[in-house]
Amino acid sequence: MHRFTQVDVFTDKLMLGNPVAVVHDADGLPTQQMASFANWTNLSETTFLSAPTDERADYRVRIFTTRLELPFAGHPTLGSAHAWLEAGSMPRNPEMIIQQCGAGLVRIRRDGTRLAFAAPPLIRGGDVEEEDLAQIIAFLGIDHHLVVDSQWADNGPGWVALLLSDAETVLALEPKAADGGRFDAIGVIGPYPPGSEVDFEVRAFAPLEGQPEDPVTGSLNAALGEWLINTGRASTSYIAAQGTAIGRRGRVYVSKSGDEVWTGGDSVTGVSGTVHI
Repeated sequence: MHRFTQVDVFTDKLMLGNPVAVVHDADGLPTQQMASFANWTNLSETTFLSAPTDERADYRVRIFTTRLELPFAGHPTLGSAHAWLEAGSMPRNPEMIIQQCGAGLVRIRRDGTRLAFAAPPLIRGGDVEEEDLAQIIAFLGIDHHLVVDSQWADNGPGWVALLLSDAETVLALEPKAADGGRFDAIGVIGPYPPGSEVDFEVRAFAPLEGQPEDPVTGSLNAALGEWLINTGRASTSYIAAQGTAIGRRGRVYVSKSGDEVWTGGDSVTGVSGTVHI
C-alpha cells in the first residue's frame, strides 16, 4: 500500500486547475508498474516519489503520461512538491526544495502561499522551420497572418510555441485533431488588452497523447516566460490564464529574478488516501 494524493494545480479552488496523481514512497516499484498505473489513472500525468539518488536533492520524482515517461513537466512538479510537503516532509533548506527528476535538479521555492519552480534549460530552442509551421497552422485552423512569432520551446515534453495576435484569437481556436502530425506538444499564447485581469491566454495541445487539450501547463508556461520576457514581449512579472476554453480557471504566475524565470501557482488537494499497486 502506498500513500496517494491527487492534487489540483494552478488553482486555489478544486476542479478548476489541472490534476496530477501522486504516489508516495515508490522506492522499489518497477517501471512497468508505474507506467501501468499512470495509464490507468488516465490523467495527463502521474508521479512517483522516492528517496533521491543525488545527495543534493530532497526527493526524486518520476513523471509518467498515459503512454510514456517524461524527464520534466511543470504541473506535476508543483503538485508533487505540494503533496510531499503536505505529507510532513521537510526540505534540507527551508527556503528551497530540490527535486530530482529526469531533467536533473529542479529548484522549487515558496512564493507566499504558492510554490514556483525555476525554469529548466531548453532541450531545443530556436526558430520553427517553415514546413513545420505550416503544419501547425493547419492543425490550429488559422491564417498565417495571425501568427506573430513562433519558437521551439522544448524543456522536456517537446513544446513548439506560437505567439498569436491576441487572446481572443487563442480562445477561438478549434484544432483539427487529424492534422496534429508528428508534434507531441503545441503551445499557443496571445495577449489580453492592457488593464485586463490577466495578461495572456495560453492553450496547450498534445495531439499524440490522446489528450486534445491540457487544462493548465507548467512546462509550457515556463518556456513561454523565458521566450517572451527575454524578447521584451512580456514584462518581468505577469499572469497567464489557461483552461478557459474548456471550463477551467488556471492562473500561472511568471516572473524573472536575475537571470532566472520562475513559474508558480496555487495547489489544492482533492483526493488523499492509499493505493495498492
